[in-house]
Amino acid sequence: MIEVRNLTKRYADLIAVDSISFSVNKGDIVGLLGPNGAGKTTTMRILTCFMPATAGEVRVAGYDVFSQSLEVRRHIGYMPENVPLYPEMRVTEYLQYRGRLKGIRGQALHTRIAQVVESCQLGAVRNRIIEQLSKGNRQRVGLAEALISDPDLLILDEPTIGLDPNQVRKVRELIYEIGKDRTVIVSTHILSEVEMVCERVIIMHEGRIAAEDSMKNLRSDARKQYICEIKASPHDIQKAFSQIKPVTNVATSEQEGWTRATVLSSDEKTDLSVELFKTVRDKGWMMRLLQNRIPSLEEIFVEITAK
Repeated sequence: MIEVRNLTKRYADLIAVDSISFSVNKGDIVGLLGPNGAGKTTTMRILTCFMPATAGEVRVAGYDVFSQSLEVRRHIGYMPENVPLYPEMRVTEYLQYRGRLKGIRGQALHTRIAQVVESCQLGAVRNRIIEQLSKGNRQRVGLAEALISDPDLLILDEPTIGLDPNQVRKVRELIYEIGKDRTVIVSTHILSEVEMVCERVIIMHEGRIAAEDSMKNLRSDARKQYICEIKASPHDIQKAFSQIKPVTNVATSEQEGWTRATVLSSDEKTDLSVELFKTVRDKGWMMRLLQNRIPSLEEIFVEITAK
């Protein structure tokens, strides 16, 4: 669906996007992540033909974004971070206006408006003035506008920004449902949303791609972490656990007479739970907790961008 090769964008001496390459298959839901200034928004603006690149090649649905931008736009629905709405219009009036701009007319337009109003759960506010809507419903209107032309590819930049937890949950569920029959790219700082919605992740940092993989592989490639709570001295626990291969680090802290040990392993394929339990048993120690903890996406993100 998307092919990006050696994409570069410069602003005078500033390199916003530095020769990145990636691909997105049809039907994928991909999270585009990165700290502020990483180049995410610039990349999305190039993909949606809002901005030219300095160098490189980008193709969407087989069309070149530089020489065939009109064809590319017919396949894309784009919802920017700050949704540009006409506050004086009613919801259906706005959707009719945007649909006509995208070449939809007559009964086809009425049918499509009905479909996006239903899928974006706007039925209760379809005749209200946009200015009177809540932030969450305005986000839904922006999403409905992005879907009005029934695009193959949906690109969402911070779709849940400024929403309360209930609104975030509803928009997340909506994105998941929409993604069942189209390709979706989501850029957000809320990493928990990416974990729940996206199948693949692209992490950008300083204009480059720092990591690109499925959620499953990202977690399995990260170091495994084990948490133990044992009735023994921190020194003895560190000494005993450090002799287990492939333990790379043992951090301890005392809590109400118990020692909490955090054990890191460099081998994601080997489960150390059995070895840790055997060591505790052989030492005759009491243990009240043994937990294998997989790092969250937030921890993986921080580790990758810190490097």
